[in-house]
Amino acid sequence: MKLGFYTSYDAKTVEFAHGVGFRSMELSAWPDSSLNADTVTSHRIAEVKKDLEAHDIEISALGYYPNPLDPDKDKAEEASRYLYKVLELASRMDVPVVCTFAGRDPDRSISENIPLFQKAFTPICEEAESRNLLIAVENCPMMDRFRLRGENIAISPEVWDEMFRAVPSEALGIELDPSHMVWQGIDYIQAIHEYGHRIHHIHAKDMEINRRTLGRVGILGQAFGEITGLGHGWWRARLPGWGEINWPGFITGLIEAGYKGNIDIEHEDDVFAAAHAREHIDTESGIVEKYGREEKGLILGYNTLSKLIPPED
Repeated sequence: MKLGFYTSYDAKTVEFAHGVGFRSMELSAWPDSSLNADTVTSHRIAEVKKDLEAHDIEISALGYYPNPLDPDKDKAEEASRYLYKVLELASRMDVPVVCTFAGRDPDRSISENIPLFQKAFTPICEEAESRNLLIAVENCPMMDRFRLRGENIAISPEVWDEMFRAVPSEALGIELDPSHMVWQGIDYIQAIHEYGHRIHHIHAKDMEINRRTLGRVGILGQAFGEITGLGHGWWRARLPGWGEINWPGFITGLIEAGYKGNIDIEHEDDVFAAAHAREHIDTESGIVEKYGREEKGLILGYNTLSKLIPPED
């Protein structure tokens, strides 16, 4: 179990990671990243792999988080088309896991989305199986803070059961991020014990709850005014150690569940990325580009988690 972070590849970031002690990276494979799955050459792949190997850093996963169930047919088809290309890229790079979203038509209920998910992901999982790859669906609701509609159905263990029934491929699993479970009121340690064999990747992110604001606006969140950062007014993402996650309990659960993958910090902490947070970011790829290289916060996350992860045999 190696500790790393989710970022977009560049040589400077690799040098920083090595200097701190990180030994894992989930690399962004969005079309606007440095690993565009449509255009990256074999020569460039060899350069990236050589650089990471020289710095003793393992690529734990490739990340691409679109909405393949988008009600806009062209957007949904493009999301699925490019996801196939990311699977191909993972094979070319010898990366075992591709992390993504299940997607959602936000105008339909979750139960109404399950057949759409089945149609989209059955062939995707078949492709992953043919390449000996795993697909890890993150449990982020992607909830619009004002319209209160989400773009990802994989929000809870209840829904995971239906997803796995609809697409019973062993290639399909979860990228578990405990931070989302905190603000939703879901027991993330219980989920580890119940779904350990289905956890294909880990995003380490903490969650801060502002109970004074919660007591005023309620769980649906702030309805008026500007909200700073990526939360709903009463919660906000933090780096490991700066929120409410029980990290010793979380890692204990992973060990007891037999998790063999890596733990990669997903940096979305506006406190330590204040300069980046002031810039307007309206895409998932933009978040990883701006936050995934913010060094001071990543060091703090490393300091929290590195002493909790058992040394390798």
